[in-house]
Amino acid sequence: MNTVSLPRRAKLYRMVTDDHVCPYGLKAKDLLRREGFTVDDHWLRSRKEADAFKAEHNVKTTPQTFIDGQRVGGYDDLRRHLGRKVADPNAVTYKPVVAVFAVASLMASASSYAAFGNPLTIRAVEWFIAFSMCALAILKLQNIDKFSSTFIGYDLLAKRWVPYSYIYPFAEALAGVLMIAGWLPWLSIPLACFIGSIGSVSVFKAVYIDNRELKCACVGGGSNVPLGFLSLTENVMMVGMAVWTLAMTLHSPG
Repeated sequence: MNTVSLPRRAKLYRMVTDDHVCPYGLKAKDLLRREGFTVDDHWLRSRKEADAFKAEHNVKTTPQTFIDGQRVGGYDDLRRHLGRKVADPNAVTYKPVVAVFAVASLMASASSYAAFGNPLTIRAVEWFIAFSMCALAILKLQNIDKFSSTFIGYDLLAKRWVPYSYIYPFAEALAGVLMIAGWLPWLSIPLACFIGSIGSVSVFKAVYIDNRELKCACVGGGSNVPLGFLSLTENVMMVGMAVWTLAMTLHSPG
């Protein structure tokens, strides 16, 4: 005997006003539909209406989802209910650094292809390092005070001279831009070598000698990237790029 499965239904209560549409309400609605639910979408059209709803159901936030007459909860609760992963905001992650390096490598390959018709050239490697430096500098400059506070925790020079923690992102960006253009090597080489060398020694000492567990400031002060191998890699790449640029400059004709 064939049985016909009835569509699953869910009730969703979310804030939708003239000046605010709750993003988590939209995410909850999308998730429910992707999971095969028919959604009874109830809009809370004012702060007063939302407060009354929260008081009635003794909840602190919206959106709220109800399935089979039972309250599931907010967006994170809904994800757990449906067996989906919920990100831990305090978990350490390398994703920001991996994202920077991945996009920088694609940009470098694309630039090489546009310039030389070949995505895999020596210039592409140079651009990859320089693009990475610029991207990482941008992330630091988003909130330079947060970056500075994290950076001072392990950088040997910044501990002794605090203004260096504010200068560093600008120096990294300047060195990266000059290396992309191949301009003023007399400035970009010592600049990258200086900040990269101090950074390498600082990270190595903090992580591998002092065995400290710290957050890395390489992608800004608000990240959960642990200080370690990737942080060291950023600084070693700068030093390597400086040495390579110096070698190319000395061997260039004229």
